[in-house]
Amino acid sequence: MLVVDDDPTVAEVVTGYLERAGYAVARAADGPGALEAAGEQWPDLVVLDLMLPGMDGLEVCRRLRGRGPVPVVMLTARGDEDDRILGLETGADDYVTKPFSPRELVLRVESVLRRGRAGAAGAAGGPVLSCAGITVDPPARRVVKNGAEVGLTLREFDLLLHLMRHRGLAIGRERLMREVWGWDFGDLSTVTVHVRRLRGKIEDDPARPRLIHTVWGVGYRFDAPAEPEGRVPGGDGALTARPYDRTALAPRQERGPDDRGPDDRGPGPRHPGDGKPGDRGPEGRPGGGAAHGDDPDQGAVPAEDG
Repeated sequence: MLVVDDDPTVAEVVTGYLERAGYAVARAADGPGALEAAGEQWPDLVVLDLMLPGMDGLEVCRRLRGRGPVPVVMLTARGDEDDRILGLETGADDYVTKPFSPRELVLRVESVLRRGRAGAAGAAGGPVLSCAGITVDPPARRVVKNGAEVGLTLREFDLLLHLMRHRGLAIGRERLMREVWGWDFGDLSTVTVHVRRLRGKIEDDPARPRLIHTVWGVGYRFDAPAEPEGRVPGGDGALTARPYDRTALAPRQERGPDDRGPDDRGPGPRHPGDGKPGDRGPEGRPGGGAAHGDDPDQGAVPAEDG
């Protein structure tokens, strides 16, 4: 574990509890120290304070994720939802608000590690999937779009894989939180934020998504024309699991005006409800929620924050 906090008391307490739980722990008091420590020995997980001198926790998280996938549990002194969503957008896997129970933090850390192991084990035995120019290689945890490799975080990869394996099915955010994150309860904005980030990486126009569709009042659905092996795109629309050369990127697939499937009839509605953390709806909630039109639970009883 790598614990990054400029408060020596907090860092000492967190380190002590993690060590008693059986983990080896390295410590850093600021962003540059955290990057240096990670360079010396890549951590299995980082407990990262949001408010650090010089380089804040968000920038540290971005730079760590730029080097490679690593689970991050963010510590924040404020419980404001804007901070939580901003941390999740940066790639944090979980967050804990100060003041916190050290025992709860250890449980959160173990939960994140357990989800990561379960996701990797569940993905390892699956076939390579190809659909609409997107190829997902579960054993290699690799995603290729039109011949170019796409860099996804651990949770973004698991989310895309889950949606593609259930192509054509509308899946609620509660179910995604259970089956992708392993949480029985929690802040559903976690799912919304990750869907928005995933769209930004795999959609040609994230504002007009053609792959990950919002199903109003339900959740999300991955639905796009497939590319069966040996056939032109736009054929029978079935998701394919085909042989894949991991030593080379997938060939680029061009789509013509007549290769459109049932969901490609034109630009879909914009999804401003996937909006920025600073946007607020009529209830003062960040992200706009139902007022912005991208809350899949619009019209339903809103879930309580977990």
